[in-house]
Amino acid sequence: MTVMDELEHVLAKSAQHGRPAEQLTVHLQATRAGATVLRHRVGRIALVEKVLGNLFWEVAELAALAHDAGKVADGFQDMIKGVRSAWGQRHEVLSLGFVPRLVSDEELRLWLAAAIVTHHRPLDGDIGSRRLPIKSQYGSCELDDFRVQLGPVNKADVAALQSWLAAVGGRILPGERPDGSGLDDAVGHAHQLLQAAFARWTRQGCNAEEGLTAVLLQGAVTLADHLSSAHGALRLDQPLDATFPQRLHADFARRSRTLHPHQRQAAETSGHLLLRAPTGSGKTEAGLLWAARQVGEMHVDCAGVPRVFITLPYLASINAMAGRLGAILGDNSVVGVAHSRAASYYLSTAIAEADGTDASDKARAARKAVARHQATRLFRESIRVGTPYQLLRGTLAGPAHSGILLDSANSVFVLDELHAYEPKPLGFILAAARMWERLGGRVAVLSATLPRALCDIFRETLRDVVHTVVAPAGRIKPRHRLKVRPYRLLDDEAVREARQRLAAGQSVLVVANNVAQAQEIFDLLGPEVRERYGDRDAAILLHSRFRRDHRTHIEERVLARYGTDCPSRLPGLVVATQVVEVSLDVDFDALLTSGAPLEALLQRFGRVNRLGRRQVGDVVVHEPDYRPRKGGRGEEFADGIYPSDSVKPAMAILNRNDGRLVDEEDATGWLDEVYASEWGQRWYADVARNRDAFDELFLTFRYPFRDRTALAARFDEMFDGTEAVLLADIPEYEAALMSATTPADGRLLAADLLIPLPAWAVRLSTYDRTLGVCVVDGEYDEERGLTAVRGVGAQQYRAGEVI
Repeated sequence: MTVMDELEHVLAKSAQHGRPAEQLTVHLQATRAGATVLRHRVGRIALVEKVLGNLFWEVAELAALAHDAGKVADGFQDMIKGVRSAWGQRHEVLSLGFVPRLVSDEELRLWLAAAIVTHHRPLDGDIGSRRLPIKSQYGSCELDDFRVQLGPVNKADVAALQSWLAAVGGRILPGERPDGSGLDDAVGHAHQLLQAAFARWTRQGCNAEEGLTAVLLQGAVTLADHLSSAHGALRLDQPLDATFPQRLHADFARRSRTLHPHQRQAAETSGHLLLRAPTGSGKTEAGLLWAARQVGEMHVDCAGVPRVFITLPYLASINAMAGRLGAILGDNSVVGVAHSRAASYYLSTAIAEADGTDASDKARAARKAVARHQATRLFRESIRVGTPYQLLRGTLAGPAHSGILLDSANSVFVLDELHAYEPKPLGFILAAARMWERLGGRVAVLSATLPRALCDIFRETLRDVVHTVVAPAGRIKPRHRLKVRPYRLLDDEAVREARQRLAAGQSVLVVANNVAQAQEIFDLLGPEVRERYGDRDAAILLHSRFRRDHRTHIEERVLARYGTDCPSRLPGLVVATQVVEVSLDVDFDALLTSGAPLEALLQRFGRVNRLGRRQVGDVVVHEPDYRPRKGGRGEEFADGIYPSDSVKPAMAILNRNDGRLVDEEDATGWLDEVYASEWGQRWYADVARNRDAFDELFLTFRYPFRDRTALAARFDEMFDGTEAVLLADIPEYEAALMSATTPADGRLLAADLLIPLPAWAVRLSTYDRTLGVCVVDGEYDEERGLTAVRGVGAQQYRAGEVI
């Protein structure tokens, strides 16, 4: 009988979801294979060689091989075979008892121990955290108590598993093997190594290179384990490779197009990049050509398959970019979407591909979408489009997020349209960019508006040379005429001008800074526009406080009437908030907007005469209402949204240029003037302070295996809002949950009923534990969106207080 035969009865997983029970040795081999695939994909990481030499991946593979060896315990086996309901102990702790048979070197044993024992839980931290840290459960446990807690372990199974692990492990890390005598007491050796791990990783602390190496090692093991458990596969090809420029050239030739100078220059740039190019000049293609160059060079350096991450600030623009990339590359499946609602994106794509829209079609589409989303969460695709904040979650490390950090090593990052005027998120992104560079990555920032101050702080942040590419001036004819009004967007004069333009048959975009203003303007103008043109779609309201399904339908209506590829130009009105700035590829005759930071206004300008095929379009900017926020300290905000000191310099420049044609070069000069102002100097200091604070708080892994739940909560407060279902929609939500065969499918279908809310609005909701969702008692209209949420006492939400 072979060792494999002796271990045939030892299981890692019980039968579930139609899959048979999985033998322990099969699971360990599969996890080790997952680590090997990660090794081929990520390649050599220069930073970790300062700590582990060239043994990082050997240690990762060995840890992956042994990570679940502790499941051999009788208690665990009884639990998954249904003999008992729970074991109550941590199998990964017992797994440490098999490490002494794998390596002799004490330091390597400690690295192996760290990677193995932390693949589910933190090593130490707050005892009140959701996942009890290992040290809280076993830190003060003496050996005799430790034996009692873990319970009996079959000696024959331990011996067979030790022999099997040593035989397989010897092929991973060849060399002198430990003497097997005296190492059969797996429980005793687990206790000894666990205490040594506590001393090494919870008391001693790490330097910068050690801490980051530890988190990357944890990421390799946890990700390999997830790949094994999900039976997933990673793509080991990169469509944006050395052949991409030739393919793009051929595509351009078929459409009688040629590369612009800035596109050719980007394609020839090696290293970090700052690219400024106007809307409609092929900025996306320039970024892809640059990325393809970096992929080829980095593949030679690291012997891996560099991933390409493309980030944009808004979900709709991310979804559109994913579709566009799929079309350019000729295969939608090679592009992953990574944002908070990615599963919904995959659902809409799957439904579009289905034969119909009945319940069975939607259920099948949901299954397909959930599978695709889960594959993307396991980093399947080598090209991913998402928000910067999905990548920043890797800084939370731990079992849940360290895989994101590992996947970012030796990767290419294209950051499209950063919101420079917001110092806190920009500072955080810059801190992450500095870390990506440490991990062998290369970073590009693409923008139609790239102020000199942003270029300066980007160069200051990164160690290596940052190259600048600027599209030649004069290639794009002026598309806009600036007009500035000294009154508010809701004043009678502004409403009168909007009516005149609409009566003249123009397509008009009105952008308010908050939802309340947008709803009020729509109520004033919408009914009469619809009556004039006899068409419901002649007047549309768009903002962020709609149900998901309604918002999707609204965006489809806007694109159908005002999209850049529409065959004919139709008159009408769209009233929107900031969501329209870069989220939709639309084209209007005129813009009426409230004053805002200059970058935001320039983005809004870009929705008028977008492709330069129309007559010069008017962009009319109105003076905002400067007022303190509710409950604030007296600081003024433009329409309650933007800090006044970021808006007033912009308005001063626009007033000085009232009546002028807006040239792209003018816009860049205006931006430089804004950032040279007193506000700009404070902005620079704020960005640097936020960058360094994020680096210190999130990226200094002195104790890499400590619980970071508190940091995760702070992260979510900074970046995430929340979503809730209306009390009136609960029956429909329950029906959607029940309409699918699995909970994940049902939750995805039900997500169409959720409404985004700011994080602070959680206090206005109640959490339904049965449904697993926040519920709000609010006033809602399919045309106007959420207008109010009824809270307790003074705790009321009125749209307009926040974006």
